[in-house]
Amino acid sequence: MTVTAPKGVIIAAPRSGAGKTTVTLGLLRALVRRGLRVQPFKCGPDYIDLAFHSVAAQRTSYNLDSWAMSASQLTGLVAGVAADADVAIVEGVMGLFDGAPSPGRAARGSAADLAALLGWPVVLVLDVSGQTETAAAVALGCARFRDDVTVAGVILNQVASERHRALIAPAFEAVGIDVLGALARDPHLTLPERHLGLVQAQEISTIEEHLDRLAAQIATSVDLDAVLAVARAMRSAETSAGRCQFGIGPPGQRIALASDAAFSFNYPHLARHWRDEGAELVPFSPLNDEAPDPSADAVWLPGGYPELHAGRLASAGSFLQGLRAMAARGVPIHGECGGYMTLGTGLEDAQGTRHAMAGLLALETSFAKRRLHLGYRRAALLADCSLGTKGAVVYGHEFHYATILQEGDEPLIDCLDAAGRAAAERGARRGTVTGSFLHVLSGESA
Repeated sequence: MTVTAPKGVIIAAPRSGAGKTTVTLGLLRALVRRGLRVQPFKCGPDYIDLAFHSVAAQRTSYNLDSWAMSASQLTGLVAGVAADADVAIVEGVMGLFDGAPSPGRAARGSAADLAALLGWPVVLVLDVSGQTETAAAVALGCARFRDDVTVAGVILNQVASERHRALIAPAFEAVGIDVLGALARDPHLTLPERHLGLVQAQEISTIEEHLDRLAAQIATSVDLDAVLAVARAMRSAETSAGRCQFGIGPPGQRIALASDAAFSFNYPHLARHWRDEGAELVPFSPLNDEAPDPSADAVWLPGGYPELHAGRLASAGSFLQGLRAMAARGVPIHGECGGYMTLGTGLEDAQGTRHAMAGLLALETSFAKRRLHLGYRRAALLADCSLGTKGAVVYGHEFHYATILQEGDEPLIDCLDAAGRAAAERGARRGTVTGSFLHVLSGESA
């Protein structure tokens, strides 16, 4: 089947912290309030922004990661989920051209790489605090840095006053870059954060009111018609919207999927792919002491924040007993990052209190002394498991602050970082129970 290539625009910035998320969320909700069907995406490996996007757009947001996904996977996903949308809005990652140091790879995971692949223009968000004409110089540098990336305009953020804006605007006129809007400084537009990024959308009781406030501010401060006008169709005139293969097949026909505030980091594109392959996903909540469905033939524990709920998880008898019973029957169980730690023997929280976990792997972890582990990973599987067959390669990333105090099982993966150097992460396997700190995005067969 072929469909007309969807239109889209990428919201990027010269650096992190410039206001991409604020502008993206405001645009999504403002356009939805106009009655448009808006498909959100996030460039790079991110879970938390996705949840905010999905609430703002009233439509599931998906990751687009040019380091971990092939060009056909990216275009197939966009064509499949945005086919009926009026416009797609992509939130970029870090600075526009920032990606992983990846020798020999065509794309490094940057927003610019994605813009070049899809042919979608970039709208730059510029934090103009303490700047006037220099803001135009920064934008001009971004616009000229790569010939295959189009900067279609800018949205100014953190504007101090109308006089401040008046001092900035002439420089943009002089270099021929359109100013599509300007947001005044307003601390009420920001969202709370924690150690892995923003607090999750499901934890904010006033999220709808906040998004509506953002949308109202964007609607009065940004020319929405101008933003829609710069959107372009994906590079090819027509794009196949058939099933998009991500190289990570469903681990079972009926998959028990942990899903709550402690286990929320599950990539929507993989869940969609598994359903397309005929699998059924059966959510359950460990925090509510729900056991995985005993009729499931696989269990998947995503990452999240188990360290913030370790006491509740340790006392969730039905969950832990149900998990152990399924392991005893030989049901494949896989944990990613937070899920991996939950499969271990114990987890020490930030206050130094140890909480007993499932005990299905010989893993002890601690948050008492935080240490950042961050980066893309290419991992070869050392045994058949929920991720694929022995020898298959999977692509993903690490992002956590846990310290390993003890591990004693057989390794699951042989891991390299984005630069091709050996990475310490090895994961673990014991029988049909497996896990690692790796959040998997895609894979390729052995």
